[in-house]
Amino acid sequence: MSDVAPAHLSVMLPEVLTVLGNLDGKLIVDGTFGAGGYSRAFLRGGAHVVAFDRDARVRPFVEALNQEFPGRFQWVNRCFSEMAEGLAELGHASCDAIVLDIGVSSMQLDEAERGFSFMRDGPLDMRMSVEGRSAADIVNDDDKDDIAHIIWLYGEEHKSRAIASAIVRRREAQPFARTLDLAEVVERALGGRRGAPVHPATRTFQALRIAVNDELGELERVLEIAQTLLKPDGVLAVVTFHSLEDRIVKNFFNEGSGKVVGGSRFSPQNLAPQKMAARAPYTLITPKAVKASDAEIAVNPRSRSAKLRAVRRISAPAGVVT
Repeated sequence: MSDVAPAHLSVMLPEVLTVLGNLDGKLIVDGTFGAGGYSRAFLRGGAHVVAFDRDARVRPFVEALNQEFPGRFQWVNRCFSEMAEGLAELGHASCDAIVLDIGVSSMQLDEAERGFSFMRDGPLDMRMSVEGRSAADIVNDDDKDDIAHIIWLYGEEHKSRAIASAIVRRREAQPFARTLDLAEVVERALGGRRGAPVHPATRTFQALRIAVNDELGELERVLEIAQTLLKPDGVLAVVTFHSLEDRIVKNFFNEGSGKVVGGSRFSPQNLAPQKMAARAPYTLITPKAVKASDAEIAVNPRSRSAKLRAVRRISAPAGVVT
């Protein structure tokens, strides 16, 4: 990690390496490349790495790794939900591990022109790629109820209706174009900061970012796909940063390991728990979420909310359990 800029530190890298184990000669998929911190560590461990990132602006980091590890690193400019197609294009049908660091990267937050942060003025964009609707499109075009639903569902903001009403009132006079403009409207709608340690716009910006990039849909899709790509004994490791992501991963892993019986493809309600456990495609590596160490949090505050969960693929057939 010493040669990665402090703003781009790879969260929980030692813990991720621990759950992966020996990397020498293995094919590791880095599903969220970013600035390449995970990929570099895997390559240094002797792995071959295929990295995915929908953000084309990571190319300088890609080129650096190509030069440093010629012949062992490949990058695919796709969403990680398109992992199967991307690997097939490179001639890979399976892999030994998949690692995902979910959410927006520090690099993206630090670039004001990307519009992710309410702490820096920039265009109200929030797209990880250059395609699709922006955050400005949502707040300027969607109706009040839809905006409120997004803020409540993805931001878990209890005052979502008050915020949506304030947004609609303001856009009638002038459409939103800048991040600080929206942040100020949200702050006023919630009655100001009043010494709160967390900015009032935090949940709203999170919600818009998730909606713009379909982050939870992407996560659900890649979890479904992973079991079809992992070799037996392959590892799926996921680092999340807020409760919505972690809840999806936790439930998926618990059901996929037979730990609980619910309504997913891994645990139909008509299967007894002992049969489910015998036929589930995964075993849990981390029975409980692993959190960042105090030492890491002191150096990289972003890691405070991080949680790592991991499972190991067994030889059960992939797909729907019958």
